[in-house]
Amino acid sequence: MRRGAGAGDGGGCVCVRGPMAAVFLVTLYEYSPLFYIAVVFACFLVTSGLVLGWFGLGVPVILRNSEETESSTRVLKKRMRQVKNPFGLEISHPGTASVTKGITLTPDCLEDCVLTCYWGCNVQKLHEALQKHVYCFRINTPQALEDALYNEYLYRQQYFIKKNEKEEKYCQLPEDAQVVDFGPVPRARYPLIALLTLADEEDREIYDIISMVAVIHIPDESYRLSCRILYQYLLLAQGQYHDLKQLFMSANSTAPSSCDTSLGERSIDKSLLEKAGLAEDEPELHEENSKDCVVCQNGPVNWVLLPCRHTCLCDGCIRYFQQCPMCRQFVQESFPLCSKKEQDEDESTQILEDVLPGRVF
Repeated sequence: MRRGAGAGDGGGCVCVRGPMAAVFLVTLYEYSPLFYIAVVFACFLVTSGLVLGWFGLGVPVILRNSEETESSTRVLKKRMRQVKNPFGLEISHPGTASVTKGITLTPDCLEDCVLTCYWGCNVQKLHEALQKHVYCFRINTPQALEDALYNEYLYRQQYFIKKNEKEEKYCQLPEDAQVVDFGPVPRARYPLIALLTLADEEDREIYDIISMVAVIHIPDESYRLSCRILYQYLLLAQGQYHDLKQLFMSANSTAPSSCDTSLGERSIDKSLLEKAGLAEDEPELHEENSKDCVVCQNGPVNWVLLPCRHTCLCDGCIRYFQQCPMCRQFVQESFPLCSKKEQDEDESTQILEDVLPGRVF
Protein backbone atom coordinates (compact mmCIF):
# COMPACT_ATOMS: atom_id res chain seq x y z
CA MET A 1 0.00 0.00 0.00
CA ARG A 2 2.83 2.36 0.71
CA ARG A 3 4.38 1.64 -2.66
CA GLY A 4 1.08 2.47 -4.26
CA ALA A 5 0.78 5.56 -2.17
CA GLY A 6 4.34 6.52 -3.03
CA ALA A 7 3.59 6.02 -6.69
CA GLY A 8 0.48 8.05 -6.28
CA ASP A 9 2.37 10.79 -4.51
CA GLY A 10 5.00 10.86 -7.21
CA GLY A 11 2.35 11.12 -9.88
CA GLY A 12 0.69 13.92 -7.97
CA CYS A 13 3.96 15.84 -7.84
CA VAL A 14 4.42 15.61 -11.63
CA CYS A 15 0.91 16.89 -12.19
CA VAL A 16 1.57 19.84 -9.91
CA ARG A 17 4.93 20.81 -11.61
CA GLY A 18 3.30 21.32 -15.05
CA PRO A 19 0.84 23.99 -13.89
CA MET A 20 3.57 25.62 -11.79
CA ALA A 21 5.79 26.06 -14.88
CA ALA A 22 2.89 27.53 -16.85
CA VAL A 23 2.07 29.90 -14.00
CA PHE A 24 5.72 30.96 -13.88
CA LEU A 25 5.80 31.75 -17.62
CA VAL A 26 2.56 33.69 -17.42
CA THR A 27 3.83 35.65 -14.43
CA LEU A 28 7.09 36.37 -16.27
CA TYR A 29 5.16 37.50 -19.37
CA GLU A 30 2.90 39.81 -17.37
CA TYR A 31 5.24 41.35 -14.82
CA SER A 32 8.81 41.12 -16.16
CA PRO A 33 10.52 42.76 -19.20
CA LEU A 34 12.85 39.78 -19.36
CA PHE A 35 10.36 37.96 -21.58
CA TYR A 36 10.45 40.69 -24.22
CA ILE A 37 14.22 40.85 -23.99
CA ALA A 38 14.44 37.10 -24.53
CA VAL A 39 12.13 37.25 -27.59
CA VAL A 40 14.09 40.11 -29.15
CA PHE A 41 17.36 38.31 -28.51
CA ALA A 42 16.05 35.12 -30.11
CA CYS A 43 14.92 37.05 -33.19
CA PHE A 44 18.32 38.72 -33.37
CA LEU A 45 20.07 35.35 -33.29
CA VAL A 46 17.85 33.93 -36.05
CA THR A 47 18.33 37.01 -38.25
CA SER A 48 22.09 36.98 -37.73
CA GLY A 49 22.20 33.31 -38.61
CA LEU A 50 20.32 33.90 -41.87
CA VAL A 51 22.48 36.87 -42.85
CA LEU A 52 25.80 35.23 -42.05
CA GLY A 53 24.85 31.88 -43.52
CA TRP A 54 24.85 29.81 -40.33
CA PHE A 55 22.02 27.65 -41.65
CA GLY A 56 23.70 26.69 -44.91
CA LEU A 57 22.09 29.40 -47.03
CA GLY A 58 24.01 31.63 -49.44
CA VAL A 59 25.35 34.98 -48.32
CA PRO A 60 23.18 37.85 -49.58
CA VAL A 61 24.59 40.01 -52.38
CA ILE A 62 24.60 43.10 -50.15
CA LEU A 63 27.25 41.54 -47.87
CA ARG A 64 29.45 40.03 -50.61
CA ASN A 65 32.66 41.59 -51.73
CA SER A 66 33.07 43.04 -55.22
CA GLU A 67 34.70 39.93 -56.69
CA GLU A 68 31.86 37.66 -55.56
CA THR A 69 29.28 40.14 -56.89
CA GLU A 70 31.00 40.35 -60.26
CA SER A 71 31.13 36.58 -60.64
CA SER A 72 27.46 36.23 -59.75
CA THR A 73 26.31 38.79 -62.31
CA ARG A 74 28.69 37.86 -65.11
CA VAL A 75 26.90 36.75 -68.27
CA LEU A 76 27.62 33.47 -69.98
CA LYS A 77 30.68 33.55 -72.21
CA LYS A 78 29.96 31.91 -75.52
CA ARG A 79 32.48 29.32 -76.59
CA MET A 80 33.86 30.27 -79.98
CA ARG A 81 35.79 28.29 -82.56
CA GLN A 82 38.03 30.16 -84.95
CA VAL A 83 37.28 29.34 -88.59
CA LYS A 84 39.01 30.85 -91.60
CA ASN A 85 36.61 32.16 -94.23
CA PRO A 86 38.20 32.04 -97.71
CA PHE A 87 35.42 34.11 -99.31
CA GLY A 88 34.78 37.82 -99.45
CA LEU A 89 32.34 39.78 -101.59
CA GLU A 90 31.59 43.49 -101.93
CA ILE A 91 29.31 45.56 -104.12
CA SER A 92 31.19 48.19 -106.09
CA HIS A 93 29.30 51.40 -106.89
CA PRO A 94 25.96 50.31 -105.33
CA GLY A 95 24.38 53.66 -106.22
CA THR A 96 24.54 52.90 -109.96
CA ALA A 97 23.30 49.30 -109.77
CA SER A 98 19.88 48.38 -111.19
CA VAL A 99 18.19 45.43 -112.84
CA THR A 100 18.45 47.01 -116.29
CA LYS A 101 21.98 48.46 -115.92
CA GLY A 102 23.50 45.54 -114.01
CA ILE A 103 25.77 45.38 -110.97
CA THR A 104 29.51 45.31 -110.29
CA LEU A 105 30.80 42.78 -107.74
CA THR A 106 34.29 42.64 -106.23
CA PRO A 107 35.22 39.23 -104.81
CA ASP A 108 38.21 38.90 -102.50
CA CYS A 109 39.19 35.27 -101.94
CA LEU A 110 42.12 33.55 -100.24
CA GLU A 111 42.16 30.77 -102.84
CA ASP A 112 41.18 30.38 -106.48
CA CYS A 113 37.38 30.48 -106.58
CA VAL A 114 34.44 30.43 -108.95
CA LEU A 115 31.82 33.20 -108.80
CA THR A 116 28.44 32.14 -110.16
CA CYS A 117 25.58 34.65 -110.39
CA TYR A 118 21.95 33.53 -110.67
CA TRP A 119 19.42 36.16 -111.75
CA GLY A 120 15.80 35.75 -110.66
CA CYS A 121 16.39 32.77 -108.36
CA ASN A 122 13.27 31.25 -106.79
CA VAL A 123 13.06 32.15 -103.09
CA GLN A 124 11.52 28.87 -101.93
CA LYS A 125 13.89 26.73 -103.98
CA LEU A 126 16.91 28.52 -102.57
CA HIS A 127 15.93 27.82 -98.96
CA GLU A 128 15.11 24.23 -99.87
CA ALA A 129 18.59 23.98 -101.38
CA LEU A 130 20.12 25.16 -98.11
CA GLN A 131 18.22 22.43 -96.28
CA LYS A 132 19.46 19.87 -98.80
CA HIS A 133 23.01 20.92 -97.95
CA VAL A 134 22.27 19.89 -94.36
CA TYR A 135 20.37 16.66 -94.95
CA CYS A 136 21.18 15.39 -98.45
CA PHE A 137 24.37 16.48 -100.20
CA ARG A 138 27.00 19.18 -99.86
CA ILE A 139 26.74 22.28 -102.04
CA ASN A 140 30.42 22.76 -102.84
CA THR A 141 30.16 23.37 -106.60
CA PRO A 142 27.87 25.47 -108.83
CA GLN A 143 26.43 22.29 -110.33
CA ALA A 144 25.39 21.05 -106.88
CA LEU A 145 23.44 24.26 -106.23
CA GLU A 146 21.80 24.14 -109.65
CA ASP A 147 20.68 20.57 -109.03
CA ALA A 148 19.21 21.64 -105.68
CA LEU A 149 17.45 24.61 -107.31
CA TYR A 150 16.02 22.48 -110.13
CA ASN A 151 17.20 25.25 -112.47
CA GLU A 152 14.63 27.66 -110.99
CA TYR A 153 16.42 30.83 -112.10
CA LEU A 154 16.28 33.11 -115.16
CA TYR A 155 19.90 33.60 -116.14
CA ARG A 156 23.35 32.39 -115.07
CA GLN A 157 26.80 34.01 -115.28
CA GLN A 158 30.11 32.55 -114.12
CA TYR A 159 33.61 33.98 -113.51
CA PHE A 160 36.93 32.56 -112.41
CA ILE A 161 38.46 34.43 -109.47
CA LYS A 162 42.19 34.29 -108.76
CA LYS A 163 43.25 34.32 -105.15
CA ASN A 164 44.08 37.64 -103.47
CA GLU A 165 43.09 39.60 -106.57
CA LYS A 166 40.27 42.10 -106.05
CA GLU A 167 39.05 42.37 -109.63
CA GLU A 168 35.64 43.86 -110.42
CA LYS A 169 33.15 41.61 -112.20
CA TYR A 170 30.25 43.13 -114.09
CA CYS A 171 26.96 41.19 -114.06
CA GLN A 172 23.94 42.08 -116.18
CA LEU A 173 20.81 40.45 -117.51
CA PRO A 174 20.77 40.08 -121.31
CA GLU A 175 18.47 42.39 -123.23
CA ASP A 176 16.47 39.51 -124.66
CA ALA A 177 15.45 38.54 -121.10
CA GLN A 178 13.16 41.61 -121.09
CA VAL A 179 13.12 41.82 -117.30
CA VAL A 180 12.72 45.31 -115.82
CA ASP A 181 11.47 44.32 -112.34
CA PHE A 182 10.67 41.29 -110.20
CA GLY A 183 7.20 42.40 -109.09
CA PRO A 184 5.92 43.84 -105.80
CA VAL A 185 6.90 42.53 -102.39
CA PRO A 186 6.70 39.89 -101.09
CA ARG A 187 8.49 38.47 -104.12
CA ALA A 188 8.77 34.93 -105.39
CA ARG A 189 12.25 35.52 -106.80
CA TYR A 190 15.42 37.15 -105.51
CA PRO A 191 16.96 39.62 -107.98
CA LEU A 192 20.45 38.09 -107.70
CA ILE A 193 22.14 35.20 -105.93
CA ALA A 194 25.95 35.12 -105.87
CA LEU A 195 27.64 31.79 -105.16
CA LEU A 196 31.34 31.58 -104.31
CA THR A 197 32.94 28.12 -104.36
CA LEU A 198 36.52 26.86 -104.17
CA ALA A 199 37.92 26.02 -107.59
CA ASP A 200 40.38 23.30 -106.52
CA GLU A 201 39.13 20.14 -104.91
CA GLU A 202 42.18 20.01 -102.64
CA ASP A 203 41.20 23.34 -101.09
CA ARG A 204 37.78 21.94 -100.21
CA GLU A 205 39.52 19.43 -97.95
CA ILE A 206 41.44 22.16 -96.12
CA TYR A 207 38.74 24.71 -95.30
CA ASP A 208 35.71 24.16 -93.07
CA ILE A 209 33.76 26.74 -95.11
CA ILE A 210 33.38 25.34 -98.63
CA SER A 211 31.01 27.88 -100.22
CA MET A 212 29.18 31.14 -99.61
CA VAL A 213 25.74 32.18 -100.84
CA ALA A 214 24.93 35.90 -100.95
CA VAL A 215 21.39 37.19 -101.51
CA ILE A 216 21.66 40.59 -103.21
CA HIS A 217 18.88 43.13 -103.69
CA ILE A 218 19.06 45.25 -106.82
CA PRO A 219 16.63 48.17 -107.29
CA ASP A 220 14.12 48.04 -110.14
CA GLU A 221 10.98 49.79 -111.29
CA SER A 222 8.78 48.23 -108.60
CA TYR A 223 11.12 48.32 -105.59
CA ARG A 224 13.68 51.12 -105.37
CA LEU A 225 15.46 50.10 -102.19
CA SER A 226 19.19 50.80 -102.64
CA CYS A 227 21.45 47.95 -103.68
CA ARG A 228 22.75 45.85 -100.80
CA ILE A 229 23.53 42.33 -99.60
CA LEU A 230 20.48 41.09 -97.72
CA TYR A 231 21.79 37.74 -96.47
CA GLN A 232 25.05 35.84 -96.50
CA TYR A 233 25.12 32.11 -95.80
CA LEU A 234 28.37 30.28 -95.05
CA LEU A 235 28.14 26.58 -95.96
CA LEU A 236 30.34 24.21 -93.98
CA ALA A 237 31.82 20.89 -95.05
CA GLN A 238 30.21 19.19 -92.02
CA GLY A 239 26.73 19.92 -93.39
CA GLN A 240 25.77 23.05 -91.47
CA TYR A 241 25.26 26.57 -92.70
CA HIS A 242 25.38 29.85 -90.80
CA ASP A 243 23.72 33.17 -91.48
CA LEU A 244 26.44 35.80 -91.39
CA LYS A 245 25.21 38.66 -89.20
CA GLN A 246 26.36 42.26 -89.02
CA LEU A 247 27.91 43.54 -85.80
CA PHE A 248 26.82 46.96 -84.55
CA MET A 249 30.04 48.72 -83.58
CA SER A 250 30.10 51.67 -81.22
CA ALA A 251 32.39 53.45 -83.71
CA ASN A 252 31.51 54.50 -87.24
CA SER A 253 34.95 54.02 -88.75
CA THR A 254 33.66 51.33 -91.08
CA ALA A 255 30.18 52.76 -91.53
CA PRO A 256 29.38 54.99 -94.51
CA SER A 257 29.56 58.68 -93.77
CA SER A 258 26.52 60.90 -93.76
CA CYS A 259 27.88 62.65 -96.86
CA ASP A 260 27.54 59.50 -98.95
CA THR A 261 23.90 58.92 -98.19
CA SER A 262 21.44 61.68 -97.48
CA LEU A 263 19.00 61.58 -94.61
CA GLY A 264 16.03 61.38 -96.99
CA GLU A 265 17.46 58.36 -98.80
CA ARG A 266 18.13 56.57 -95.50
CA SER A 267 14.56 57.17 -94.32
CA ILE A 268 13.19 55.88 -97.65
CA ASP A 269 15.37 52.77 -97.43
CA LYS A 270 14.23 52.13 -93.86
CA SER A 271 10.55 52.38 -94.80
CA LEU A 272 11.08 50.02 -97.75
CA LEU A 273 12.88 47.52 -95.54
CA GLU A 274 10.05 47.62 -93.01
CA LYS A 275 7.57 47.02 -95.81
CA ALA A 276 9.51 43.96 -96.96
CA GLY A 277 9.97 42.69 -93.41
CA LEU A 278 13.76 43.02 -93.55
CA ALA A 279 14.27 45.97 -91.25
CA GLU A 280 16.40 45.59 -88.12
CA ASP A 281 16.78 47.87 -85.13
CA GLU A 282 20.09 49.39 -86.17
CA PRO A 283 21.33 52.10 -83.85
CA GLU A 284 22.46 55.51 -85.02
CA LEU A 285 26.24 55.25 -84.86
CA HIS A 286 27.19 58.62 -86.35
CA GLU A 287 27.98 60.34 -83.07
CA GLU A 288 30.85 58.07 -82.07
CA ASN A 289 34.24 58.73 -83.60
CA SER A 290 36.49 56.27 -81.77
CA LYS A 291 36.70 52.58 -80.99
CA ASP A 292 36.83 53.10 -77.23
CA CYS A 293 34.48 51.46 -74.75
CA VAL A 294 31.21 53.37 -74.44
CA VAL A 295 31.33 53.09 -70.63
CA CYS A 296 34.87 53.92 -69.52
CA GLN A 297 35.98 55.63 -72.76
CA ASN A 298 39.43 54.16 -72.14
CA GLY A 299 39.76 50.50 -73.12
CA PRO A 300 39.39 49.27 -76.71
CA VAL A 301 36.08 47.69 -77.70
CA ASN A 302 36.43 43.91 -77.71
CA TRP A 303 33.18 42.22 -76.62
CA VAL A 304 30.09 41.36 -78.67
CA LEU A 305 26.80 41.12 -76.75
CA LEU A 306 24.11 38.68 -77.83
CA PRO A 307 21.39 38.70 -79.02
CA CYS A 308 21.53 42.45 -79.80
CA ARG A 309 25.02 42.13 -81.47
CA HIS A 310 26.25 45.46 -80.07
CA THR A 311 30.04 45.64 -79.86
CA CYS A 312 30.59 48.35 -77.28
CA LEU A 313 32.41 47.08 -74.16
CA CYS A 314 36.06 46.52 -73.25
CA ASP A 315 37.55 43.66 -71.25
CA GLY A 316 37.31 45.61 -68.00
CA CYS A 317 33.66 46.66 -68.24
CA ILE A 318 32.09 43.46 -69.60
CA ARG A 319 31.94 41.90 -66.12
CA TYR A 320 29.63 44.61 -64.73
CA PHE A 321 26.77 44.43 -67.23
CA GLN A 322 23.83 42.10 -67.57
CA GLN A 323 22.08 44.55 -69.92
CA CYS A 324 23.49 46.14 -73.05
CA PRO A 325 24.50 49.75 -72.25
CA MET A 326 23.31 50.89 -75.71
CA CYS A 327 19.88 49.26 -76.11
CA ARG A 328 19.20 47.96 -72.53
CA GLN A 329 18.41 44.48 -73.81
CA PHE A 330 19.34 41.63 -71.46
CA VAL A 331 22.58 39.93 -72.46
CA GLN A 332 22.25 36.18 -72.86
CA GLU A 333 25.76 35.47 -74.14
CA SER A 334 28.91 37.34 -75.11
CA PHE A 335 32.15 36.61 -76.91
CA PRO A 336 35.43 38.50 -77.50
CA LEU A 337 36.59 39.67 -80.90
CA CYS A 338 40.16 38.70 -80.05
CA SER A 339 41.91 36.98 -77.17
CA LYS A 340 44.11 38.66 -74.60
CA LYS A 341 47.20 37.24 -76.30
CA GLU A 342 46.20 38.71 -79.65
CA GLN A 343 45.55 42.09 -78.03
CA ASP A 344 49.01 42.11 -76.42
CA GLU A 345 50.61 41.26 -79.77
CA ASP A 346 48.73 44.09 -81.49
CA GLU A 347 49.76 46.58 -78.81
CA SER A 348 53.41 45.56 -78.99
CA THR A 349 53.34 45.86 -82.78
CA GLN A 350 51.77 49.31 -82.55
CA ILE A 351 54.39 50.48 -80.03
CA LEU A 352 57.16 49.18 -82.25
CA GLU A 353 55.74 51.03 -85.26
CA ASP A 354 55.55 54.27 -83.25
CA VAL A 355 59.12 53.99 -81.93
CA LEU A 356 61.00 52.78 -85.00
CA PRO A 357 60.80 55.98 -87.12
CA GLY A 358 62.35 58.16 -84.40
CA ARG A 359 64.90 55.84 -82.77
CA VAL A 360 67.98 53.94 -83.78
CA PHE A 361 68.56 50.63 -82.04
